[in-house]
Amino acid sequence: MRHCVVILFLTVSWFLNGNLLAEDRPNIVFIFSDDHANHAIGAYEGLFASVNPTPNIDALAARGMLFENSFCSNSICGPSRAVILTGLHSHKNGFRKNGDNFDGSQLTFPKLLQKAGYRTAMIGKWHLITNPQGFDYWDILPGQGAYYNPMFISQDNKKYRVEGHCTDIVTDKAIAWLDKTKTTGKPFVLMCQHKAPHRTWMPAIRHLDLYADVELPEPETLFDEWEDNASGAKFQQMEIDRHMHLNFDLHLPLPADYDAKAEKGQSLDKSGWRNKKNMNAAQLAQWDAKWKDRNEAFYAANLEGKDLVRWKFQRYVKNYLRCVKGVDESVGRITDWLNENGMADNTVVIYASDQGFYLGDHGWYDKRWMYDESMMMPLIVSWPGVTKPGSVNDDLVQNLDYAPTFLDIAGVKPPATMQGRSLVPLLEGKTPPDWRESLYYHYYGYPAVHMVPRHCGVRTKNHKLMNFYQFGEWEFYDLKSDPDEIQNLYNKDPQSPQIEELKKELVRLQDLYQDETDLKEKPEDWKQQFRGGQ
Repeated sequence: MRHCVVILFLTVSWFLNGNLLAEDRPNIVFIFSDDHANHAIGAYEGLFASVNPTPNIDALAARGMLFENSFCSNSICGPSRAVILTGLHSHKNGFRKNGDNFDGSQLTFPKLLQKAGYRTAMIGKWHLITNPQGFDYWDILPGQGAYYNPMFISQDNKKYRVEGHCTDIVTDKAIAWLDKTKTTGKPFVLMCQHKAPHRTWMPAIRHLDLYADVELPEPETLFDEWEDNASGAKFQQMEIDRHMHLNFDLHLPLPADYDAKAEKGQSLDKSGWRNKKNMNAAQLAQWDAKWKDRNEAFYAANLEGKDLVRWKFQRYVKNYLRCVKGVDESVGRITDWLNENGMADNTVVIYASDQGFYLGDHGWYDKRWMYDESMMMPLIVSWPGVTKPGSVNDDLVQNLDYAPTFLDIAGVKPPATMQGRSLVPLLEGKTPPDWRESLYYHYYGYPAVHMVPRHCGVRTKNHKLMNFYQFGEWEFYDLKSDPDEIQNLYNKDPQSPQIEELKKELVRLQDLYQDETDLKEKPEDWKQQFRGGQ
């Protein structure tokens, strides 16, 4: 009888500690944007810090920890999301490139948090084609989503339209869910995921005058000619000069004699042009009125060459930062809600984006490459009582680490199958002695939009090795002396000890993460399809 009482006591204790006491665990709010580069966040002190683009995100960093060596494992929207959910590299979770279908039956951190007693919600951009699983509530944008009057897919799988600007609507929905959830007494994890600042950069009307009279600084590499790069850098389709479209990307009126056939094969994104057709009369009138004088000034200037590139850069980056402003306001609204409802002290707030983005760097827009502007991603975490306010971490971290981190925060042991590591020790200011010294990267989307070749590679704090395996080309950079990755040292001495060491490390990481992708070089006739024989 005494043994039965002891067993009953232990069983009840386990149940209380594992379930009922979950109410004492911290809430998790994950605010996630699309294509938000570090150098467009004030706290990262990047190129545009002088115009104070993100005061609310900066305030979050001041209350918590900023990771300055945070990277993605595959710089593209859908794959990054799949990595975050699963804690697995793209080749393991099965979502290698946009257009793949995410296998929702596999293990994800929301499913495990549900079992641990958490309420879970996913609101906004999902971009994984199959419907979300592991969430008590979800309300998502179909595909990329639209900036104005977007469609949503509800949990009963019905599509419906909501009038307004997408960033505001996603925030409204997130706060509405928080209002309902606060009365349940259960801890929660909210994934609030924005479309902005994704192409084609359509800010809210209230932000269209922002930076109108400001000349934004240009990156030093705006007119990079890729003289030292592997051949893929010359054959991409993501240049501000040749590929950024005056009408579809920069919102000049489409000419009456526009010929779509003349641009066949280019990496066009007509979503903004189509979205204007869904604006209501008042929105469209305000939109057109805001652009009228600026458009007329452009036509009168008759710009060419570098002057035209500079104009396109200014128009592009201003709209990009205007979209960022909406996301920053969202961060402020959500953190205000936590304060007003007495939940700030028991809520971990994370701000991140799916990858970085080119803001004129190397003359480009978009992402995909392993160069730092797109591989690097923002990560800011505020955990009251745990993260030291205003702290900065320089350890190598990756989106692979998010799932085990969220689980660890909630007191749930991450499964051994996850390939990332919990960041909780780093958040506590205690870097483990065996913390990683290198990161693995693999991009698969080729041939496809923007024509960035497949490549894999390894990055340490000071060096980077990239293998464009289908073309048999390599790049190697000393990041300490060449942070802009201008001087490809591979061709100068391909047998150097540093390169040989990184090649071995690349193989080690591929074995560690079980990446068995075919890395064979393609035959010459295949290459000529995409290189014109050059």
